[in-house]
Amino acid sequence: MAASLYIVVEGEDPGFDIFVNGHALARNEDALELMARRLGAAPLLSFFSADENSMALLLEQGTGNPSWASHLPQPQWFDPSNGLRTVRTLIEFLFATPAALGSETEAVMMELREYERVLQKTAERGLVWHLAVSWR
Repeated sequence: MAASLYIVVEGEDPGFDIFVNGHALARNEDALELMARRLGAAPLLSFFSADENSMALLLEQGTGNPSWASHLPQPQWFDPSNGLRTVRTLIEFLFATPAALGSETEAVMMELREYERVLQKTAERGLVWHLAVSWR
């Protein structure tokens, strides 16, 4: 099963495309977490929150327990500037150290740039966001 880290923007339609594949970020999350912490940035998963929609998606994909949905806390939403700080810190480090993730560096950089685009648009529109996880 392949995991994906994707961005959720609060509201029905933020007015722009928020799709980011997120597979390379999910595959390298442990290394990225260590990297972010060493660089003094919040790890990507510190922006994770589960909501009814993401849990419903997990259940549709055959992952998870239906009883979770009735016990979910309210989703947490984050200021995009905090996510941008983490994403840009990781981009700068990987640009300066392209061998840091071996053959995965290029794919991770591409997805981080997509995150940067989505979070910048989220900030420009005064919206909030969180990360969710999908398994396929």
